[in-house]
Amino acid sequence: MFRIPLAASLLLQDPAPAGPGPGPSPFGMLPLLVGLVAIFYFLVFRPERKRQKARTALLASLRKNDRVVTTSGIHGTVTGLDDSTVTLRVADQVKLTFDRSAVGRVVEGQGEKDA
Repeated sequence: MFRIPLAASLLLQDPAPAGPGPGPSPFGMLPLLVGLVAIFYFLVFRPERKRQKARTALLASLRKNDRVVTTSGIHGTVTGLDDSTVTLRVADQVKLTFDRSAVGRVVEGQGEKDA
């Protein structure tokens, strides 16, 4: 008697009927989507929020006689403050008025007293 190996018998069977069957579950992609949102939060949104808080604290803590550097690179000493502007002395008898947002950083050390 002739025996057909198991692998050959599987190949000789009729294929399963093709038709609409149950598709992939829409909830299968949910963990991947949640993971991507978490990665974006920790790599993009959270550090940006920290930078904004630090910048807001810097601008709120400006005081007279602080040495500052503007975002355009101008060094000066704060001589006047307003809610939205800051006046800097950049040289003898030269004062410039900037928006507070133009202050880039505070330089360590006190500036000279305004004469």
